[in-house]
Amino acid sequence: MSETAKAPRGVGVLGGGRMGAGIAHAFLLAGSHVSVVERDAASADAALARVSDSIRRSVERDLSLQETEIIGRLTAGRDIAAFADVDLVIEAVPEDRELKEQALARAEAAMPAHATLASNTSSISIDDLAANRVRPELFLGLHFFNPVPASALVEIVHGTATDAAVTDRAGLWVTALGKTPIVVSDSPGFASSRLGVMLGLEAIRMLEEGVASAADIDAAMTLGYRHPMGPLRTTDIVGLDVRLGIAEELERALGARFAPPDLLRRMVAEGRLGRKSGEGFYAWNEER
Repeated sequence: MSETAKAPRGVGVLGGGRMGAGIAHAFLLAGSHVSVVERDAASADAALARVSDSIRRSVERDLSLQETEIIGRLTAGRDIAAFADVDLVIEAVPEDRELKEQALARAEAAMPAHATLASNTSSISIDDLAANRVRPELFLGLHFFNPVPASALVEIVHGTATDAAVTDRAGLWVTALGKTPIVVSDSPGFASSRLGVMLGLEAIRMLEEGVASAADIDAAMTLGYRHPMGPLRTTDIVGLDVRLGIAEELERALGARFAPPDLLRRMVAEGRLGRKSGEGFYAWNEER
């Protein structure tokens, strides 16, 4: 890539939950103007508070950052017309195929013809989502990891129709965020979700079967294999509902080896979703 790594001037983020807020935070720190669009006014206000709080924590860690200037480049609302003058829109709604299709259609209708459209999906086929796009050559996957501010990786998913220049440009944007891009071809679960979910599902089965406690299963991977975090704690951070959705998508595409354990289904049904609900495989007492 001969171009300079520079963040896009204007970025739209559709969905201001934990992932969307983290994505907005990353682009704000890189110098972009960011517009977050949510489904209603209350959700937009919550997204604005979420991103602003995250920026304040970054400023506390790095006194060279100017909080007022950074937050001044952030808007949050429910009007999709905010995407009319951006270079990149990232869809960051929950991992539900129909919901993502609706969100992408709304974004594409509002954004300029030259802009890149990306999905933050962690498991849904980019080619499947591209089939309904007006400009599939400008569409790709940008899979960020939770928590976005601390994560060093972004998985760029190159679809069959994605223009190579768009993939290259996305790589530069990711580099401008201070993160490392990896490029993968569209396939079920891409690279990261396919490997990460398989490990997580097996860890849940081991817990379900009484092989060991959650802490000991995680210690086997952190101390024995030098993973920075065990698979059950990772699942808590990702969200059990998110892991379940990915597993169901991969089971449809790749077969029974990705079938979700009963324990995972039961915990999701009970609302024990991990850190965001306060309880999963671990108790989380931090502010959510």
